[in-house]
Amino acid sequence: MINLRRHIGIAIFYFLLVAVMGIAMRLFIVQESLGFINYKYLTHAHSHVALLGWIYLGIITLIYHTFLKVAGKSKHYRRIFIFTNVSIVGMLLTFPIQGYALFSIIFSTLFLFISYWFAWFAMKYRSENVTNRFSWRLIKASLWYMVLSSIGPWAVGGVMATLGSESIWYKSAIYFYLHFQYNGWFILALLGVFFYILEEKGIQFDPRRLKSFFFLLNIGIILSLFLSILWVEPPIIYYILGGIGAVSQAQAFYELYLLLKPHFSPVLKRISKQSALLLRVAAVLMAFKVYMQMMSAIPYYAKLAYQLKDFVIGYLHLVFLGVIIPLMLVLLKHFKLIRISNGFLYLFLITVAATEILIFYKAFALWLKVPLSADYYTYLAYISCLFPIAISILFVNNIFQKKRLKT
Repeated sequence: MINLRRHIGIAIFYFLLVAVMGIAMRLFIVQESLGFINYKYLTHAHSHVALLGWIYLGIITLIYHTFLKVAGKSKHYRRIFIFTNVSIVGMLLTFPIQGYALFSIIFSTLFLFISYWFAWFAMKYRSENVTNRFSWRLIKASLWYMVLSSIGPWAVGGVMATLGSESIWYKSAIYFYLHFQYNGWFILALLGVFFYILEEKGIQFDPRRLKSFFFLLNIGIILSLFLSILWVEPPIIYYILGGIGAVSQAQAFYELYLLLKPHFSPVLKRISKQSALLLRVAAVLMAFKVYMQMMSAIPYYAKLAYQLKDFVIGYLHLVFLGVIIPLMLVLLKHFKLIRISNGFLYLFLITVAATEILIFYKAFALWLKVPLSADYYTYLAYISCLFPIAISILFVNNIFQKKRLKT
């Protein structure tokens, strides 16, 4: 028997560590006493544990719970989960000390092989009754994007050994990985679980509109990759392809809106106010995400984003903290794999809003040549301290409870 609540508890603990590392990174600028920290190394640890420790574990738990548990392969999944955590802990311990070096590369490479193992496991042991469902189609596509994204990390090692970390290929490999992680793997997987819930409730959709949504979404994911290389100012064809990808994603999510619109009222009536709020936040910020992608296809704004990194940092935090994590929390809550208190929810959302406003304020101030507040970094660092407080509330609520869900 697998205790999936415990698995999510472990994922939340990684989330807490990520928040603490984020504070250390922001305090690094205002506190001389933190000079012993290697900022670049800590950034590597922060990003790897955020994506692979918190979000990845949350998503594979959801996929196992919805599509795989009926296969009765709990021992197999438990082994995958254990080895995944070995690799995550290894990265957590080695990246802050040495950055990209021998041991951190060993653990990150181990993680890649385990992720392939999970993809194979999911493809082989998915429930037979979901094979022809649209939800499984989304999950299957997300798994392929996860595998595709791994080309980036494989390329990073070769680039560092030959061209060095200052090469444009180094950054391109990282952007390739990030693009297919959040646009492909994370978002499609969460949408797959979301559609699974709707299918289980007996909601029917127009097959033609589903086909259109799926086609546009995948075209958008693939072509919007070109937006990630516009910072090198390539030939105009790359801007055009990236723009087509951004517009395709916008059309895809408009199709999704039309698919879900007839069911808004009955669905929202069945879910808690917390889930309804999180879904609205995710939807609104997804619209901002799509808009920013379309703007970045314009040469002027593509160059601006490269020159002012705060636009990119704000965008990535918006996607992960404002779209992916809220949707994941809703799905985990639906399956009773997590408990969400109002204290956590409101403190988390307020902190996300406040930090995003500050990050974009700096970007716009630099762009418009408006003086930046002298205490800007202090404000950002201290407000960020609310993140671990909020996540600690979430962690305590989910670890110290008597009821356990076993599958």
